[in-house]
Amino acid sequence: MNLRDFSPRLYQETIFATAATKNTLVVLPTGLGKTAIAMMLAAHRLSQHNTSKAVVLAPTRPLCQQHLDTFTRHLVLEPERIVLMTGKTPPEKRSALWADARVVISTPQTIENDVINNRAPLRDVSLVVFDEAHRAVKDYAYVWIAKQYYRQASYPRILALTASPGSDLDTIRDVCANLSIEDIEVRTQNDPDVKPYVKEIRIEWFKLSLPEEFIRIRRFLDKSFNEKLAEAKKRLDLPNINPSMSKKDLLALQASLQADIAQGVKNFDMLKALSLLAEAMKVQHAIELLETQGISALKKYLDKLCSDAAARLTKAVANLMLDPNFKSAMALTDDLFSSGEEHPKIAVLRQIVADNIKTSGKIIIFNQYRDSATKLRSELGNIPGVSARVFVGQAKKIDTGLSQREQKAMMDDFREGRFNVLISTSIGEEGLDVPNVNLVVFYEPIPSAIRQIQRRGRTGRHREGRVIILVTQNTRDEAYMWTAHHKEQRMYRSIKRLKWELKSSTPKKEEKKEEPKHGQLSLGDFKGNPGADNPGRAGHIDEADRGVTASYTSFSADSKVTIKGKTLIFIDSRERNSAVVKELIELGASVRVERLDVADYLVSERVGIEFKTAEDFANSIIDGRLMSQASSLKTQFLQPVMIIEGSSDQLYTARNIHPNAMRGAIASIAVSYGIPILYSKNYRETASLIFAIAKKEQKDYSAPKLHSLKDQNPLSRVQEYIVSALPGVGSILARPLLEHFGSVSRVMNASEYELREVNLIGEKKARAIRQAIDGEYG
Repeated sequence: MNLRDFSPRLYQETIFATAATKNTLVVLPTGLGKTAIAMMLAAHRLSQHNTSKAVVLAPTRPLCQQHLDTFTRHLVLEPERIVLMTGKTPPEKRSALWADARVVISTPQTIENDVINNRAPLRDVSLVVFDEAHRAVKDYAYVWIAKQYYRQASYPRILALTASPGSDLDTIRDVCANLSIEDIEVRTQNDPDVKPYVKEIRIEWFKLSLPEEFIRIRRFLDKSFNEKLAEAKKRLDLPNINPSMSKKDLLALQASLQADIAQGVKNFDMLKALSLLAEAMKVQHAIELLETQGISALKKYLDKLCSDAAARLTKAVANLMLDPNFKSAMALTDDLFSSGEEHPKIAVLRQIVADNIKTSGKIIIFNQYRDSATKLRSELGNIPGVSARVFVGQAKKIDTGLSQREQKAMMDDFREGRFNVLISTSIGEEGLDVPNVNLVVFYEPIPSAIRQIQRRGRTGRHREGRVIILVTQNTRDEAYMWTAHHKEQRMYRSIKRLKWELKSSTPKKEEKKEEPKHGQLSLGDFKGNPGADNPGRAGHIDEADRGVTASYTSFSADSKVTIKGKTLIFIDSRERNSAVVKELIELGASVRVERLDVADYLVSERVGIEFKTAEDFANSIIDGRLMSQASSLKTQFLQPVMIIEGSSDQLYTARNIHPNAMRGAIASIAVSYGIPILYSKNYRETASLIFAIAKKEQKDYSAPKLHSLKDQNPLSRVQEYIVSALPGVGSILARPLLEHFGSVSRVMNASEYELREVNLIGEKKARAIRQAIDGEYG
């Protein structure tokens, strides 16, 4: 397979040579062609396995669109075989696109959903590219997709791309482990093979002083913050609580206390301390807005707290409104807002934009907060020659936002020069390639090395660039500035160490098909030949070559067998994004997502499982759903089950329901409806319970079949239940017996000879049935 209008750079060929033989993490400064390496490797893998697919994953739709444009421009392949799939694409259309595509470009959540639903089998995918690979930690979709890919694929290869994989060794290790990385290729701007292509980026720090009026407000907020922590420290008797605690430290302490409370270790002092820490967090956020954003942002936040307090949404907010120091800070803020006082950054920013708009082409201004970004647009709008727009993510709750379609349209307008100043929140930090952005302004420093590198990389892509960072002295701006600097230095040290560790260790993962050994590879190695797309030995896969794969086979809704020996579980479509579903697949279940009328999980002909978290259980008591759901479960299934996930403390404290009301609801389900209730601690335990039930049911009875309540009346279920109790019958044979004889009474009156006329009813079963019916009781 060929590439057109493309000449690789030396370092790209060198990195490609590694990536062609090993799963590779590529760490390369922004603007130096990470996507080009992905394109080179895709061409190579598609030629090597000429019936396979390549999948390129990127976290946002604008990034996906950017990859689509690049691959379509340079990869010699019919345009219709390079497809874009996002959540906006209907599932049925995605299935068709997947079937015909050679290159699939998608958001990870879309592919995750399609893998769960068996719409995107990974068996014949020869390459997965994880762009912005630093996201491959914790529960992000990249982690699960990589694990499933390496389990299913016949010839897997992973390429991970990022400008900044993380600031500490453990994080980078996690990324590498989660993506099955075997080698790391890292380049900095000072490496000799990269240096000729690097455009200089000049970084300038504009330092400002916080006005005296702001300092007065901060004194009151600091005093309020310190008093909250001092009282919490006294109540908990913890010496590590101190005014220097960061937001991360406070969150960790809150999580620790909540974990103790969930385990039943609680008293008044502990609950009060938790409330005080919540108050301290809100005060700390107010201080950050004051120091880094200004009076307008602080005023809006304080007004929201007042509104929440009036609505009595939380005790912490209500108590905060009674704090004399906090009330004094609010009064001073109101005075400054009324007088039009603003942060000195605004005046400096106006001057920077006015001075540079004619010479800088396009300018990007990064700001943490949507409200502040909107404020900046109004402040810059009256500067001659400036046309500014705000670039934000999709709407959240009551906030305004841009749809993915609007985001793409705005970026197209910016590239085309229809406006020249883009004021962006974090949505614009990752991967967007906009030519002629010669100035990037940080309205505030950020304490993240990853985000600092990403922001900085929006300039200097095609010619020299300039970065200006606004820093308010003696505030957290300065602390964040130095934090990001040290994290970035630590990142490169950690990468080099981990690269050495990978070279020194043996990969701890299952071996797949061994591919031909390569020496130093170059562009010519993946240009292919005229017959590369024709069937041949290069693309042929023998069964012996496949390794361990997952099987995906089409089947009807009434199939009575599991998929190639797998345990089959039907899952209600409303549960498809649950962590339980992904864990079931991890355990080896074959899942099928459908709209179920009753139950969340269907594991056999007899058993339907209703799943509720502790909070959902409480909500279903309040809104009246619980008993109707229990009734439907009992009517529809011979053996219904309910699983409640969460600790008993979470259950009995959810939604402030009286414990007696909670116990009454549980008693009604267990006794009145005869539905057993099982409890689990977390999603892993929930999945293990469901999987265990499904395995046992499908071993003893049958795989599930989809039934709608409309398809079968309640009387039929009762009749099946009665007949299934006969020896050797169960749910598998109850229906054939009833269909053959027509009623329960005729089944009971049938002779041994008549019973044996039914398929699978032999002499022994027929005799046992008659003995059970005719034998004397006791």
